[in-house]
Amino acid sequence: MRYESLEQKLAFYQKYKNLIPQALMKNYEAAFRVEYTHNSTAIEGNTLSLLETKMLLEDAVSPNGKNLREIYEVVNHGKAFAYASKCVAEGKGLDKNVVKDLHAILMENIMQGGIYRNVNVYISGARHTPPPPTEAHHQLEIFYDDIITNREKLHPIEYAAWTHAEFVKIHPFIDGNGRTSRLLMNYQLAAAGYLPVSIPVEHRFAYFETLETYACEGDLTPFANLVGSLEEAQLDLYIVAIEQIRASSE
Repeated sequence: MRYESLEQKLAFYQKYKNLIPQALMKNYEAAFRVEYTHNSTAIEGNTLSLLETKMLLEDAVSPNGKNLREIYEVVNHGKAFAYASKCVAEGKGLDKNVVKDLHAILMENIMQGGIYRNVNVYISGARHTPPPPTEAHHQLEIFYDDIITNREKLHPIEYAAWTHAEFVKIHPFIDGNGRTSRLLMNYQLAAAGYLPVSIPVEHRFAYFETLETYACEGDLTPFANLVGSLEEAQLDLYIVAIEQIRASSE
């Protein structure tokens, strides 16, 4: 994917985003938080609908007929996304402590989070098998070093995509790796001035396939292209609003 068009749209958004009324901006951000939480948890099998997710996050109304784990998954994801946004706003770079904190928030009231696995894990239906615990820990240390070096080597979209793909390839936790990796991807996007993105649950199979391509073949391009297309769609949403506001003021 060529990023020139994306960079132009980002520059336009950053130049004119202050024209968007605060109330509308908050509305967009709240809608994204609900959509993102719904998609990210549903990809992992959570059965709460988009409306149920909205009611739980915004009104603290628990849906009937759902088990506590599913409810905690949604509530915790909302908290974890808020924590990640806070860290980015404070200029805190992504490191192992932030990763562990995010996982601990995601796993609150479900299992003890923030602790790397000491057992083998297998991903049902996947070609890639995550490394055994000792090797996973070694790869994690390399991952954290590469977070620093790759920041200058890769385009921000590729950098965010790599952070997600490499982390989930290592699969350092017993559970919650997918949700954590999607949070890490958005952490990197936001830190670079881009908008966070949500991978639609309807596209999960194509999404998994791009991750498999990276894990098995080392080819990041398909997944980076997916992230780039999602980023462009998010920017377009705001750009349409900006253009409407500018047109109405002329």
